[in-house]
Amino acid sequence: MAVREFTVNVSPKEAMDTIENYVVKGSVSGTLVDQHVRRIGEHEVYVVILEKYYMRSSNRASLTVTIDNFEGKTKVHAVASGGSEGVFFRFDWGAGNNFANSVEHALRPYIIGGE
Repeated sequence: MAVREFTVNVSPKEAMDTIENYVVKGSVSGTLVDQHVRRIGEHEVYVVILEKYYMRSSNRASLTVTIDNFEGKTKVHAVASGGSEGVFFRFDWGAGNNFANSVEHALRPYIIGGE
């Protein structure tokens, strides 16, 4: 499991679109599994679940990204999981880190702070 958390200077919708473009349109095996959006006044939260196949672990990894602007700035929280190849061992040959890092790479121009 790999976790990334940081703030960006774009709206939650723009951050979500940027991540989706990077993972889904920028790779052969990246897919959008589900997306859930809640809006209350000017505040919104996006929960996005993505999957991608990694040959190094012979498995599909999952990436759950939560994006909100509840505190007046856009916070991004990404968790990659499911990339390990064994039943008992959670060694994923770096697939989880790579998938979590893809969120940072996609949003790099907009990152203003890390957690």
